[in-house]
Amino acid sequence: MAVIGLGLIGGSLAAAVREHRLAEAVVAYDRRFDDVVAGHQIGIIDETAETVEQAVRNADLVVVAVPVRATEAVLQEIRPHLSPNALLTDVGSTKASFVDAVASVFGEVGPNVIPGHPIAGSEKSGVRAANSELFANHKVILTPADSADPAQLNRLKRLWEGCGATVLTMSVAYHDEVLAATSHLPHLIAFSLVDTLAGEDENMDIFRYAAGGFRDFTRIAASDPVMWHDIFLSNRQAVLRVIDHFTRDLGQLRTAIEAQDSATLLRVFSRAKAAREHFSKMLSGQAYVTDMSQNQVTFQLQPGGSVTGDIRVPGDKSISHRSIMLGALADGVTEVNGFLEGEDSLATLQAFRDMGVTIEGPDNGFVRIHGVGIDGLQAPRGPLYLGNSGTAMRLFAGLLAAQEFDSELTGDESLSRRPMGRVADPLRAMGAVIDTADGGRPPLKINGGQALTGIHYEMPVASAQVKSCLLLAGLYAEGVTSVTEPAPTRDHTERMLEGFGYHVHRKGATASVSGGGRLTATAIDVPADISSAAFFLVAASIAPDSDLTLRHVGMNPTRVGVINILKLMGADIEVLNAREIGGEPVADLRVRAAELSGIDIPEDQVPLAIDEFPVLFVAAACARGETVLRGAEELRVKESDRIQVMADGLEAVGVQSTVTPDGIVIQGGQAIVGGKVDSHGDHRIAMSFAVASLRATGPIEVTDCANVATSFPGFVELARQTGIQITAQGA
Repeated sequence: MAVIGLGLIGGSLAAAVREHRLAEAVVAYDRRFDDVVAGHQIGIIDETAETVEQAVRNADLVVVAVPVRATEAVLQEIRPHLSPNALLTDVGSTKASFVDAVASVFGEVGPNVIPGHPIAGSEKSGVRAANSELFANHKVILTPADSADPAQLNRLKRLWEGCGATVLTMSVAYHDEVLAATSHLPHLIAFSLVDTLAGEDENMDIFRYAAGGFRDFTRIAASDPVMWHDIFLSNRQAVLRVIDHFTRDLGQLRTAIEAQDSATLLRVFSRAKAAREHFSKMLSGQAYVTDMSQNQVTFQLQPGGSVTGDIRVPGDKSISHRSIMLGALADGVTEVNGFLEGEDSLATLQAFRDMGVTIEGPDNGFVRIHGVGIDGLQAPRGPLYLGNSGTAMRLFAGLLAAQEFDSELTGDESLSRRPMGRVADPLRAMGAVIDTADGGRPPLKINGGQALTGIHYEMPVASAQVKSCLLLAGLYAEGVTSVTEPAPTRDHTERMLEGFGYHVHRKGATASVSGGGRLTATAIDVPADISSAAFFLVAASIAPDSDLTLRHVGMNPTRVGVINILKLMGADIEVLNAREIGGEPVADLRVRAAELSGIDIPEDQVPLAIDEFPVLFVAAACARGETVLRGAEELRVKESDRIQVMADGLEAVGVQSTVTPDGIVIQGGQAIVGGKVDSHGDHRIAMSFAVASLRATGPIEVTDCANVATSFPGFVELARQTGIQITAQGA
């Protein structure tokens, strides 16, 4: 391996490769030969080279680690001596400049050329600052062309991973755009701020009394001026675009301060604070991460135990979504208590901030929403990222179909596989213009400025998300929008619209709204989510000697299917302190261990328990006799095909079942043995097998559990508190 340039990055890479024995020999060349000698003396390289030819003559990997504007000249020196099979890479902060230099010198970007950029650095520079651990727990971005040799790409990935780095790939253009915003602009601001303040009359006191935040931020102004001079000139267009964007937004803040416009300041500051927390927590650095594989979580479960205690599960996700949506569209300030601080709900909250809504919190479930009115949303500055939330995407489609601005709805890998034609098609019938990816899947691109007309829609499949989508679109449509459902589904949207003062006409299976009304802010108390409570209802029913109380559980008649089904199976569930809060019925539930029996699940209960069936399958496996589910086609288009994935998971722990097109048949009484279950990124599958461990004879491992945080933050801790023997690895 040859390293051309022994600065901080080149020297640190050489040191890491040598320390971890990732190459037979590390040879280095630098125009300052004294640095090469020093590198040999301190033990970070094996061999010194006095010329480029000596360094690269027999090298199978050549790393160019020089200032980006020096790259082309160095490549000219390298070209006559480079082996045809040698892998050529770099460590520069801009990738288009490296690719252009390669094309200029070699005539093309061959399959053995793979640009790279380690996201690591230090205030110190030079070979003596080399640190073999510099890349540990940092990201390295590779930007291979489509023509890159896969074997060479894997080889380079293994080298960087051997240095302790996480390796990601993206296109050259996207890399340079992202880095202009996340690295280059902050450095430019730091250089400019320090230079400006150093010219002030009170410069000494400014720096003497500066707080830690100032010192932390301006630390990057101590970076190598030559290197950053080269970076800004090499990535000129992307940097100029982000500077212009920042300058425009900074000008708006200046205007707001001058005009004492507190609303604008509060909106921007709260949006920025929340965005920082949201993207750090939820997306794990989406600027760099392009898949969820960087965030794997595995549940390890020990068998047996009983479930006891007095608990309250997190707030209802469906109501949390809708409280943000309608609060944002209302006139006035809406206060929400019990808001679910899971990733799905936070994605909805962030999306409205991106559309100009000021939202304070969440703070221990409290959120204050400064509504902008039915027509007050602003165009977002980019796609609205909704994570794993199908509810959010389908409801947003209805809300955004009639806005004046264009919008795009995106999500994670799991959400991007889920069908959206079921909302796009009826919205198009109302006049919306919506483009989807192949198969009617996300992203959804919605053209603004469309006049919607109310329709009557007979839903082919019962779905609260489709019904809610069309009712929300109906708020903006000319005339009446009505939806008839083939079976009852959750009615949170209808109830909450009424709570915000917007009349919903309901007659039998049909709900309708007339367009053109207004919403008035209100207070919302979100009950505990019955879908989350369901895991503990089943857990306490199947585990011997269990006695558990669940507080403040939402008892909406369109959501209590899980209780009805468990009671039909013989569960001992007592409803206590039933009451109504904010238009939603709630109660405390006491559940004790019981002998369950298999049943033929009534089809009229299926829509009332659609999200709870994965854990009901576990109850069926523990019951005496046969349980039959029919009429549940909707389960096949959730976060996963929940019928098949649960059947596969049950089989992995020794329970056989028979899958049908619209359901499943489970013979109870089979032993649940230890095994390994793939949840396929579906949070409800993962939590269901945590419950199954209570009746298992051996340990159960459940993989791909990161998305549990989308609906049930704190699940592992609460499950452990009640008696489930669970640990999460990789969280």
